[in-house]
Amino acid sequence: MNASATARTGRIKARRAARGSGVEYAARAGLTARGVIYLLVGVLALRIAFGDGKKQADRNGAVAEIAQQPFGAVLLWALAVGLVGMALWRLSEACFGSAGPDGRAAKKRLLSAGRFVFYAFVAYSVLSVAAGSGSGGKGSSDQRSRDVTAKALNLPAGQWIVGVAGVGIVVAGLLIGGRAVLRKYHKKLKLGQMPARTRRLVDVTGVGGGAARGLVFAAAGCFAVRAAIDYEPDRAKGLDDTIRSFAHTPAGPWLLVCVAAGLVLFGLFSFAMARWRRV
Repeated sequence: MNASATARTGRIKARRAARGSGVEYAARAGLTARGVIYLLVGVLALRIAFGDGKKQADRNGAVAEIAQQPFGAVLLWALAVGLVGMALWRLSEACFGSAGPDGRAAKKRLLSAGRFVFYAFVAYSVLSVAAGSGSGGKGSSDQRSRDVTAKALNLPAGQWIVGVAGVGIVVAGLLIGGRAVLRKYHKKLKLGQMPARTRRLVDVTGVGGGAARGLVFAAAGCFAVRAAIDYEPDRAKGLDDTIRSFAHTPAGPWLLVCVAAGLVLFGLFSFAMARWRRV
């Protein structure tokens, strides 16, 4: 067997392994972990809406909430393992393509690579807390957003860099919300195996949760654009401050309640995806 045939055989075996049961379990564990985080962020946001604003409604706040529960250390390790599974699943998609007829398209593989980097960082931060050597990241999501924005603004053409990034986040938020409302997630689900009632419940969580998630992304992008225009890093907001800002709109705290409820729904939708998604 020549070298090219050996390499081709190796690629085929690697691709089969990437689509095997191990990667499927990793994906479903990862989607479950994502659901836990969004569910807790939504609950924390609801607390803020009803007057309890002491805790951060972001990933750090969710991790801190888990750590305070009975057997919190065990739960954190389980969450970290799930996030590692999510990262490995996204890495396999970047290397070998995802499920679906266009799963090996360059655009989708590039998106999967970006998601791998993101979830690898999130998994590392949670593992640091579980091992007792970290706090889920340096500072809150708000402080990190301000620090990154300040560094970016100091670069040549920094205002343009931050502004373009902010517009990109706004567009991503609108796409997330729009795709949810149009139920684009249907093509990723095993609809034929789902009872009619389950499909209706999944649509409630998918549409409501995706719309809320998209709205939060779009709002965060708007704050980044404003920071670029005003050349003020403090204008940028992380997840916690972005969520809190909904209470200061003309709709008042009730808009924050709706967004928070939507994030809870997205957490539940992630659980449904863990059960019914094609991997």
